[in-house]
Amino acid sequence: MFERFTQGARRAVVIAQEEARQLRDDRVGTEHLLLGILEQSQDPALAVLIGAGLDQEAARQAVRRLRGKGDRQVLATIGVDLDAVREAVEAAFGEGALDAPPEQGRKRWGRFRSGGATAGHIRFSAPAKKALELSLRESLRLGSKEIGAGHLLLGVLREGEGLGVLVVADHGLDTAEVRQAVEAELA
Repeated sequence: MFERFTQGARRAVVIAQEEARQLRDDRVGTEHLLLGILEQSQDPALAVLIGAGLDQEAARQAVRRLRGKGDRQVLATIGVDLDAVREAVEAAFGEGALDAPPEQGRKRWGRFRSGGATAGHIRFSAPAKKALELSLRESLRLGSKEIGAGHLLLGVLREGEGLGVLVVADHGLDTAEVRQAVEAELA
């Protein structure tokens, strides 16, 4: 399937893997695919997102915010206030005590690398795999021989349950209208 990817689509997948590493995730999800797709801002099929102000940085901020919501809500149900915990820890240990440490160079031990999600191959999550498969289907449905960044976006939107589509919806965009606009651009 990857042989059908345009250079832009291939670049989007590489960027998605880099985004997953930077966010210290052990899987590439639809949110990472969306971030990689948005890196291809020159692609006319992405004009609807870029025009609405959903660029890569806005999407990255939304990913961080939307991820935290689930944890925050679950902990709140058992009486844990994350803001109060953060304030107490920072009062005791200094500001930024809970922030992730800066990434250090890779350490190597023999043939194996340490570092978890920051080193080595990162797998695709089930929703991301589905989005990639759907991008192929979208490409075929629209009569294209290649899979471009616009097709990847259609795959993420059509998958419909991953964090990628939630980021688009959170930005106030109607995903059905985005699909139509992207399809019109690809036609």
